[in-house]
Amino acid sequence: MDMPIIVEIRDESADEGLIDEIYEYFKYIDDTFSVFKETSEISQINRGEIKREDYSPDMRTIFRLAEETKLQTDGYFDIQKPKGILDPSGIVKGWAIWQASKLLRVAGIKDAYVEAGGDIQVSRGSESEPWIIGIRNPFDINENVKILSLRNEGVATSGTYIRGQHIYNPHEPKKTFKEIISLTVIGPNIYEADRFATAAFAMDKEGIHFIEKQEGLEGYAIDSKGIATMTTGFSRYVKC
Repeated sequence: MDMPIIVEIRDESADEGLIDEIYEYFKYIDDTFSVFKETSEISQINRGEIKREDYSPDMRTIFRLAEETKLQTDGYFDIQKPKGILDPSGIVKGWAIWQASKLLRVAGIKDAYVEAGGDIQVSRGSESEPWIIGIRNPFDINENVKILSLRNEGVATSGTYIRGQHIYNPHEPKKTFKEIISLTVIGPNIYEADRFATAAFAMDKEGIHFIEKQEGLEGYAIDSKGIATMTTGFSRYVKC
């Protein structure tokens, strides 16, 4: 889906074969869900070449999770774009990172970092130090505005400062986002953090208040004036 993948494993028992397995998994995800590939399953579905009863198990899962998220976010998350095109990228990325992390755990890896396009899942054994993750300054991506200390969480950031106006508000399809520049969400895993970060950003200035109400999630929003707003429990993850 046209994004970099980074995998870091801190375990002497790991070998290159395991890394290759993770990258092959992401290649499968890209081949299945990328709307940029004419041969992908989602592209074939959009062209009407595959019937619903013939969808792959993972496609069925993603469509089910997307519908659940749509209901949970009052319609602010919707994989159906203008002109009826289905684009599940907003939920696939976090889900795929989470599934890749599970593959590492099954292989016995306790200390790992998996990132796709800036969204991150970390895991740490009980005796290991936390992972240190930075939140970029949307006005100067060469510096961080916050440094997070995470052990077994996911962290996702939605914003317009790198990819421009790429986020879609289903309630106002032509709306451009000018008030909130970035919104970071920490969740129990990257699947939860990513899907709700996307929906909350589509809510614009109300998004951080939506995250405040969600059990298990914390958020940090930066507006166009450089003013940050965080949820009440966000500070417990902040190192500096």
